[in-house]
Amino acid sequence: MCCFSITTPVGWFARLFAVPVRVSATNIFARMVADGRQALAYGMNLSARAPIALVLPLPVAPGSGEDAVRFVDLAAEPRMFAELRELFEPPRMAARKTGGLALPSVSRPRLIVHAVGSFVASYVPTVADFDRLDPQFRLPRVLFDAVPRYADHGFAVFQLAPGKVTVHPMALSFPTRDPARLFFPTVHVHDGRFHATARFDHALYFQTPRHRERPTTITLGALDRDVVGWMMPHKDYAGLVVPQQPLVRRTLHGRRANDDTWLPA
Repeated sequence: MCCFSITTPVGWFARLFAVPVRVSATNIFARMVADGRQALAYGMNLSARAPIALVLPLPVAPGSGEDAVRFVDLAAEPRMFAELRELFEPPRMAARKTGGLALPSVSRPRLIVHAVGSFVASYVPTVADFDRLDPQFRLPRVLFDAVPRYADHGFAVFQLAPGKVTVHPMALSFPTRDPARLFFPTVHVHDGRFHATARFDHALYFQTPRHRERPTTITLGALDRDVVGWMMPHKDYAGLVVPQQPLVRRTLHGRRANDDTWLPA
């Protein structure tokens, strides 16, 4: 789920509906970085008139505790997704662009807020723990009541500044409840309500042991395709990406069922 809420201290209805939030060109990277632990990086183009909070659900393994999530600082890699995208361009096109080949109780303790590059972030282990979140991230329960599938999830929450920006990637790792699959948070909740369909503009990047060698394009249906890059990554982006291992991309565009995406790990 990609859920936004205004973080200014006004009523929840005003926070949800008074300030438009526009999102485009969402990019997500996923990989199993250890047994039972998935890495996730999330970037997008964002336009908002006020500070907002971004909430990402995480299918954490039950009983993982409050320190289950490890945030990763990618402030030094603002072009991560632009560079990954270039790996899928034919070599001649990449050469023209770059000059060379592209490589609820007050008595309970508050949850920890982390400084992660340009963001501050926090991990909420359960829906019931949202009342322990720092007030700048406080969100109405109605958002999660609307999507009951997240009742047993954890949540990563990021505070984002206002303006029209390309957000540098937000990244983390977490102990997943399903090590056989990679999780991509692609559900949209942008106006405080859950809609059965939504408009997608997503590129999903991933690496798996199944893709050890180049080069093939695998067709998985009329709308979705997994495509292996022309070139392999040469940077590890704070340990998230394996250099010199094939990178795979799936694109999701247009109106489609409003759901998260799971792919074989």
